[in-house]
Amino acid sequence: MAAVFQAWAGTAAAFDQSLEVSDMHATAFSYFFQDEDMDFHFGNLVLGSAVNGGVEIGEAFYAASHIEDGDAASWQREWSELAGRVQARGEKSLAAGHTVSARDQLLRAAYYYRISLISMLPDNPAFQEQGNKLRELFQKAGALFDPPVEYFEVPFEGSVLPGYFWKAASGPEPTKTLLMIGGGETFAEDLFYYIAPQAHARGYNFATVDLPGQGMLPLQGMVFRTDTNVAMKAVVDYLVARPDVDPGRLAAYGFSGGGLFVPQAAMHDARIKAIAMNSAVVDAHALFATMPAALDTPEQQAAWSSFHDGVVRSICWRYGVPMDQPEKLIDANKGNTFDPARIAIPALIMVGEGEYKSQEVQRQQKIALDNFSNPATKMVITPADEGASNHCVMENRSLIGHVLFDWLDEVFTQQ
Repeated sequence: MAAVFQAWAGTAAAFDQSLEVSDMHATAFSYFFQDEDMDFHFGNLVLGSAVNGGVEIGEAFYAASHIEDGDAASWQREWSELAGRVQARGEKSLAAGHTVSARDQLLRAAYYYRISLISMLPDNPAFQEQGNKLRELFQKAGALFDPPVEYFEVPFEGSVLPGYFWKAASGPEPTKTLLMIGGGETFAEDLFYYIAPQAHARGYNFATVDLPGQGMLPLQGMVFRTDTNVAMKAVVDYLVARPDVDPGRLAAYGFSGGGLFVPQAAMHDARIKAIAMNSAVVDAHALFATMPAALDTPEQQAAWSSFHDGVVRSICWRYGVPMDQPEKLIDANKGNTFDPARIAIPALIMVGEGEYKSQEVQRQQKIALDNFSNPATKMVITPADEGASNHCVMENRSLIGHVLFDWLDEVFTQQ
């Protein structure tokens, strides 16, 4: 471990002098909005989810066409109102016994409530109300799948970590399983829309969960911490205790901050048999120290749109730092690292071509790739000319499914 961290020291100490700014919300091209952060969320979180039933393109563009560019309140209102309309249609179908129609409508309504939460601050009364609607409708839709999407809670430090489990098939046989972990802005439900159908189509159980800092857990004071592996252990305890999980074929995939949480957990927990990251975050402190949100001057912050301001403040809240002091996100991530030299299992690094242009992202992928020891380790840079360039590659989820599960299938076949 010392040798790896020594290699970081000189560069990390000088990041503010030598490294360019890394905007994780930059996009390869414009989708609809002039406000760059709003455009990122629309293109990636909204449109990207269409392939997995999160949105309908017509509904999404109708809402977008009524949103004032860069305005947080306008964004929140339009998605919430759309959610209500789609929910009403879904409830009507459910009452009439049309379960497939109800499932599809309620699944979208849940996600529209989720989208309405982007840029919404936690002291807004609508935050918890619409967060509860997201969870309620997602669970209602999940019960209409076959097999159903199960809601579970993992006891943790006097509270619970909420999550979902979708069996690959109805039988009791132990099956290969993917645990999907999000990052600094995610809800567990997001990850179903990200890759669950791709997992299910390939015969994988799918599991996801909110870790401290994610979903609505910060409302309980459960914010991000530098030992996320402790919470991950509790989640793995739950999974391996299930008779339908094959403990020899348990993989974990993390995107964004999950690209730290997953390998950090694998350092401490040999029950995880393969990991994937999009991308690898070897040192969150060094990465945050290149982000505009943490580096902008007060004068620059004053020029932020209300949407971008809300996004940044929400991230601060999740990390337990004052919402008006985003520069403290850097220090909040001191010691938030993993050591790739301590991970011997197969590891897959995925990174979008646009994100890979960042010097700091490149540096951290190289550290990870050079120090993972398993011969099945691989890095894939997904191409811009296939619409797979942005942070987490949320805009081409089919491609991510192809890369991830083709690799995992080969890894588990060889074991």
